[in-house]
Amino acid sequence: MITLLCPVRGCRRALARAGRHFVCKRAHSFDVARSGYVNLLQPQDRRSLLAGDSAKTRQARRRVVESGLETPLVTAVAALVPLAPPDAALEVGCGEGHHLAAVVARTGCEGHGIDISTAAIDAAARRHPRMHWVVANADRVLPYPDASFRLVASITARRHAPEFRRVLRADGTLIVVVPAADDLIELRQAILGEGIARDRVERALADFAPHFTLARHEHLRHVARLDPASIQDVMTASYRGLRESQRARLASIGPLDVTLSRDALLFRPS
Repeated sequence: MITLLCPVRGCRRALARAGRHFVCKRAHSFDVARSGYVNLLQPQDRRSLLAGDSAKTRQARRRVVESGLETPLVTAVAALVPLAPPDAALEVGCGEGHHLAAVVARTGCEGHGIDISTAAIDAAARRHPRMHWVVANADRVLPYPDASFRLVASITARRHAPEFRRVLRADGTLIVVVPAADDLIELRQAILGEGIARDRVERALADFAPHFTLARHEHLRHVARLDPASIQDVMTASYRGLRESQRARLASIGPLDVTLSRDALLFRPS
């Protein structure tokens, strides 16, 4: 079991489980929720009381997951992960945990997920009670000791290279997954009017270059037939603040073959 560290500024002492609480030696205490997660988010580390994605976005993303549209990509990402018991894996920005659950189901590793959204972590803990879930701001400091994990994953989520390196073992792997250049290109053309390939790999390589070396790059892709309801959910989960003209095109679009693709980058510590 991976140790948690106290998030109180200037403390960073180990937290020990005591019934329904995690407590450090300086008596800072954090409750374990009924669903099993622990909230370590400090007031200064949140921008609002409802940090993270909106309920509408979370619900749309959940429907996309439950529809199976992304299952080939989720399965392909999990197949890249070089883990076995008793390894521990951390997914940063895990949302409701479907990627981490796929990794744990495939490898039998110990799964840990962290996200700033209390609602998302609560849903993850209810669906996957045997894994370990934490609410915290991963853009600041990860609440784990150095060299805790055999795998750290950021799957279309936030990236904090120094902290990822700190909590990753010297023999560990970092996997970063970003939308590929042609991801949703048909929808972007039909609704946003910009069917342009956007390569995010170079930016990811630059973000991690000081701390990691690229070991492997896999392009994962499949095409799915989306009905109007699925198109609504995919766009809601992926884009915020559509203009009125774009919302009108979204409402009128019919069934469409859409490319779903990811670039998966596996790094080793430098």
